[in-house]
Amino acid sequence: MQLAKTLSAYIARQFFTWFCSAFGAMVSVAFLADYLELLRRGGTRAQATWGVLLEMAALQLPQTAQKLMPFAILFGTMLAFWRLTRSNELVVARGAGVSVWGFLTPALIVALLIGIFAVTAFNPIAARMQSGYVRLESRILGTDSDPLALSNTALWLRQSDGAGGQIIMRGEKMSAPARLELRHVSLFFLSQRDAFAGRIEAKTAQLDHGFWVFENGQRFTPGRPPGWFAEWRLPTRLTTNKIEESLASPDTMSFWQLPGFISLLERSGFSAQRHRLHFEALLARPLLFCAMVLVAATFSLRMQRAGGAVMLLVSGVAAGFLLYFLSDIVFALGLSARIPVVLAAWTPTGVSMIFGASMLLHLEDG
Repeated sequence: MQLAKTLSAYIARQFFTWFCSAFGAMVSVAFLADYLELLRRGGTRAQATWGVLLEMAALQLPQTAQKLMPFAILFGTMLAFWRLTRSNELVVARGAGVSVWGFLTPALIVALLIGIFAVTAFNPIAARMQSGYVRLESRILGTDSDPLALSNTALWLRQSDGAGGQIIMRGEKMSAPARLELRHVSLFFLSQRDAFAGRIEAKTAQLDHGFWVFENGQRFTPGRPPGWFAEWRLPTRLTTNKIEESLASPDTMSFWQLPGFISLLERSGFSAQRHRLHFEALLARPLLFCAMVLVAATFSLRMQRAGGAVMLLVSGVAAGFLLYFLSDIVFALGLSARIPVVLAAWTPTGVSMIFGASMLLHLEDG
């Protein structure tokens, strides 16, 4: 019993060490690539100094790290078991009667714990930092990435007035079966210098083919008496689809915030497909990490002698790309509602788990 505990602790330590090494290397390369891309994008902008772009790259890094974690698990597992096989430590363990599942269990437990930590603790940090990155990107690089905000009582949006100023709009009681409608609408007009230039209060507003149509409202302009109108049109480039896409990105919301925001979206009449898919994918992540251990073990436990390292690398890269493309395909199908969200989110995990387990059973029995 003591020998089994010692072996399990040793394998778990080896797996975690190699995971950290692979994860650190991948994150370092990704950070450098992101920073170089930001330097390219900000090359013509005076505000985009090296320090600001470095801050943006640092804010984006945790979100990138989340995407790299499954592949770090994959490569870390392959390297750990390849090293144990090359040093004949696993050969000795097998000779002592330890099955393949006996020395895989510690790695599976560590992978599961890493997945739980990644979802419950690391994800909220990454979401908060990604939100900061989006704000900096909008201000420094001039992207209009977050013009909308949704609360329990109102929808807020912002658009240009065509003359360099800004229009901020607030509306309550949203409904969007076919055409977006807002009630108790307030518009605030700001000049180029963000000075107050006027206000409109309207009973309703509808988004209709490139226009906001305001009905039964009153316009207030500094230095002038209020003016009533039955209907007033404001040109806009927004559509209902663009509004849904611009509402808080799932990447900027933590695992703990997503259920409430999904409920809010559905009550407001907007599609919550993207957010549901993201939430289900986060739920599946700990088991996905375990599946990566099984997949990696099918390759690394077969690697022997000369040429093994090359085959290990090729097999790992191929498995990583297959997983990436499979995930992209099923996620796209889930977003388009061609398959259920739960099926789209859990398919990569399920396929990887079945493939890894079946190959290991064949290895153990054959």
